Amino acid sequence: MNVISAQACVLVLVDYQARLMPAISNGSAVAAIACRLAQGARILGIPVVGTEQNPGKLGPNLKAITDECSSTVQKMHFDACADGLLDALEATQSGCDQVVIAGCEAHVCLLQTALGLLRAGKRVWVVDNASGSRRASDHAAAMNRLMQAGATVVTHEMVLFEWLHHCEHPEFRKVLALIKATG
Repeated sequence: MNVISAQACVLVLVDYQARLMPAISNGSAVAAIACRLAQGARILGIPVVGTEQNPGKLGPNLKAITDECSSTVQKMHFDACADGLLDALEATQSGCDQVVIAGCEAHVCLLQTALGLLRAGKRVWVVDNASGSRRASDHAAAMNRLMQAGATVVTHEMVLFEWLHHCEHPEFRKVLALIKATG
């Protein structure tokens, strides 16, 4: 069954670096949605792990992203799994087999990291509207390739409501406020 379990899940945010985001198509909106998703994860007790590509050259993630992450994997490979992401996931959530992932650029680091997670046996959900590339065509190609590889492509609202599971969840109103804030 392809259902996201809040109890068995980690959110991974890939390379929302301040120097990169101005080049991303709709970068401000993509980053805002990623922040709302991470805020919802934290409200629900879901760990959030970030990654930064070559931070010595590209700098750190946006402060709003960094503030939501319990840890950040600094990497040189495009696939964060090659630089310790799997260990970071295990340290964050022992036995984690589900990963919700979003990031930039969708057709490079997000794609290769999601493929690495799939190769490692993880169930992967890619958040389309919290991910970006410089060109819309690259973003679309990445989402298509990820679906063909076995990832499930979703939106941030799909994830947040699935994590909640029902409207009687004790944190429903807080998460609903985040959803309404993203428009």
